[in-house]
Amino acid sequence: MSSLAPNEFSSEVSYLNTASYGLPSARSLTAIRDMNAQWAAGRGGPSTNDHLVPRLRESYARLLAGATADDIAFGSTVAQLIGPVAVALPPGAEVLVAEGEFASVSMPFLHRGDLVVRVVPLERLAEEVRPETALVAVSVVQSADGRMTDLPTLRAATRSHGARLLVDATQAASWLPLSLADADYWVCATFKWLIGARSVAFFAAAPEAIETIRPVAPGWYAAADPWAEMYSPAKLPSTARRFDSTPDWFGVVAASAGISLIEELTVEKINAHNLELADRFRAGLTELGLTWVPSRSPIVTVPGAGDAATRLEQADVVTSARNGGLRFSFHLYNVAEDVDRALEVLAAE
Repeated sequence: MSSLAPNEFSSEVSYLNTASYGLPSARSLTAIRDMNAQWAAGRGGPSTNDHLVPRLRESYARLLAGATADDIAFGSTVAQLIGPVAVALPPGAEVLVAEGEFASVSMPFLHRGDLVVRVVPLERLAEEVRPETALVAVSVVQSADGRMTDLPTLRAATRSHGARLLVDATQAASWLPLSLADADYWVCATFKWLIGARSVAFFAAAPEAIETIRPVAPGWYAAADPWAEMYSPAKLPSTARRFDSTPDWFGVVAASAGISLIEELTVEKINAHNLELADRFRAGLTELGLTWVPSRSPIVTVPGAGDAATRLEQADVVTSARNGGLRFSFHLYNVAEDVDRALEVLAAE
């Protein structure tokens, strides 16, 4: 199996760590270089690329079926974008989170101080929703081990009990088909599977869900017309845009380049490519007598093997140790040789 984009990436190692950080594409590196050169020449600062913001908003909306650009807000981190949802909950409200959930999803609720945060196993999340539950917050794909949330079942459970559902798509966007209707609120960082930038993240919500929350500390860029209302009391738009924070335009340039490649390749092709590589790896692990956390995602974790990450990196196989396990992740720039190289190093232990 060949890379989906052989001319876009130049990794010198078997990079199996997209779940931590995606690799930059050639078009992204070129765009950032050109932007820096223009800035250094005094021919426009970073904000001259503000025209890319609405385009990037539209691109992400296309990856979230049923969404429009008006449903998408810009931020820099997942936790920051979750903030308004956490603040809107009444004191004593129950928030349900999965055991082992990534901290950026759970901490905005845990550290508000006056909420009841109940932690349950991921597999029991839907059945643990009850009338007292105000919100469920979960990643559609778990960062530590690639386990996947049954969103349709969970969505049905939250609706039946009148609870809201917040979903983090950071480990899913680009390779897994997503639909706005499957949650009330969505958050997503771009620097992993969207091969974007550390400073760009998205928030999305349907209009009926948007009406339940308000910005915590809106800045100038959240105004209805930010460039015209910098120095006057500004009106906030009725759309998700009122949750915008000032973009890092370097990040916008990088994220725009990354998402353009994702759209060209299509989620369907990336899904098939990534899963084929991950399945090949899981089969190889089984042949080696190694166990892996059951899942059908491009993230494959070998429990208890986290100490091997350094040895693998010394052999030019880059992975990550997470929660005691050894985590491998396979994306569009990986090839079958990367899988076989990882298995070869593991077999030599």
